[in-house]
Amino acid sequence: MKPRAHSYLSEIETYVPGKSKAGDKKVIKLSSNENALRSSPKAIEAYKNHASEVFRYADGSCSNLREALAKKNNIDANRIVCGAGSDEIISFLTAAFAGEGDEVIYSEHGFLMYPISTKSVGATPVKVKEKNLKADFAAIIKAITPKTKIIFIANPNNPTGSYLNKDELGELIAKTPKNILIALDHAYEEFVEEKDYPNGIELVNKNENVVMLRTFSKIYGLASLRIGWCYSSSEIAEILNKVRGPFNVGGPAQFAAIAALEDEEFLQKSRAHNSKWLKEISARLKGNKKITAHPSAGNFILLDFHSRENCDKANAALLEQGIIIRDMKAYGLENCLRATIGTQEENLQLLNVLENGF
Repeated sequence: MKPRAHSYLSEIETYVPGKSKAGDKKVIKLSSNENALRSSPKAIEAYKNHASEVFRYADGSCSNLREALAKKNNIDANRIVCGAGSDEIISFLTAAFAGEGDEVIYSEHGFLMYPISTKSVGATPVKVKEKNLKADFAAIIKAITPKTKIIFIANPNNPTGSYLNKDELGELIAKTPKNILIALDHAYEEFVEEKDYPNGIELVNKNENVVMLRTFSKIYGLASLRIGWCYSSSEIAEILNKVRGPFNVGGPAQFAAIAALEDEEFLQKSRAHNSKWLKEISARLKGNKKITAHPSAGNFILLDFHSRENCDKANAALLEQGIIIRDMKAYGLENCLRATIGTQEENLQLLNVLENGF
């Protein structure tokens, strides 16, 4: 006799983060979509200043942070829920709105935490085939059944870099029954420059079944502090607060996040750097017969090497130089690697190997 977990948990494939080591070499880590410019100096200072207070419990409701987010985005603080990264928000949603016998829809190459969180509550993940590495909103609509409880849309999507525009996402929302939750994962929103990118806040305000997820892990450079947030209807926010732990976001994270929100200069520098190098890397690889660099609206580029053999060769050549990028086999993209935009020096070293080293 021994304790036994739910049988459906055995179906979960544990999430494996991007590599951070390559033997004993000094590495260039471009595997986890972290901010190339690191973190806001103001956020770091705020974090340090809170060090003497770590013996106290954090503000359980993240009230000051929610107020700061509300002010910056002109939204109601009471409709904001914070979590330990947007990953935790995803788990709140599945815990609150799905269970055994239910279905949760996500796109073919969507974030791996969607099926993992779905399976963790005994629900069934439904993977919908993409069209040209982009979520197929028409196919998603067709995949809806009476069992569907949640639809996850990463926009832009990691790892493909593609996104649904205003009209496409609008049609998906309009044709989805109002009893189904639509979770818009906008983790990379701050990097997006495309004019037809949808406004998640407006979509939440107009549709009570839409939730928008955001994070401080990407452009704000606070990945290690694990802090994310979502904006929803008051009713959904109330439910999520019931499944949320009482002190789920640490005090240092909250103080750092508030300071990061105030550092507009760092945000603009990060956006400009990303924009420059997205264009530069794409231009340098254009016409390369060995590699297809897919368009991206995020802070990463999906690189297709056209065969698994070439993909492995490229990865080995990069690792030999201490450059770590992300293998995409787990996402069903066997011929692909994903490269985060790094510093100028890191990007140039990456290009040197890709253009000459394998």
